Amino acid sequence: MNFLAHIYLSGEGDELLTIGNFIADTVRGKEYLQYPEAMQRGILLHRRIDTFTDAHAIFRQSKHRLVPTYNHYAGVLVDIYYDYFLAKHWKEYSTISLEQYAQRFYNSLQKHQLLLSEKSQNLSKYIIAEHWLEKYQTIEGIASILYQMDRRTGFISKMQYAANDLCKDESLYEKEFGNFFGEIQKNYTRY
Repeated sequence: MNFLAHIYLSGEGDELLTIGNFIADTVRGKEYLQYPEAMQRGILLHRRIDTFTDAHAIFRQSKHRLVPTYNHYAGVLVDIYYDYFLAKHWKEYSTISLEQYAQRFYNSLQKHQLLLSEKSQNLSKYIIAEHWLEKYQTIEGIASILYQMDRRTGFISKMQYAANDLCKDESLYEKEFGNFFGEIQKNYTRY
């Protein structure tokens, strides 16, 4: 799962847990112990979600389709594809708009900037400035994000072309997402 799904699966009401879930990929090993207790729980939640996701048959099926072209970046792409479907079907998962939800999260990040590492601060500033959570709603937004990610790999990953693969097999990925997300919600949503 990518940013939007991790934030969503954190549930409502605990900003620090949600922020911990958001920054978890920038936290190595036992570094999580340096954060407040609620953020530690968020980091550990993120790790459990990733473990569940990576081992899940449906996620692996989605990933398998991309491995021949994108190799070890295939999992990252499925994470982004699944965030696209979460954003696309947002009204099924939330009573507030994605724009309101994203703004509330961005405000929370800004409020707690001093708790974040320099790397996490830079990431959050970039995601807020670029409105990444809202970009997940469209293929064009996904294409923009994938281009930026490909650029960071020196264009080795070829991720900039992955929006085409999403379009080509959108109905397959959408069905897989729907089945997978129903299962992960049962296990990890904190509502």
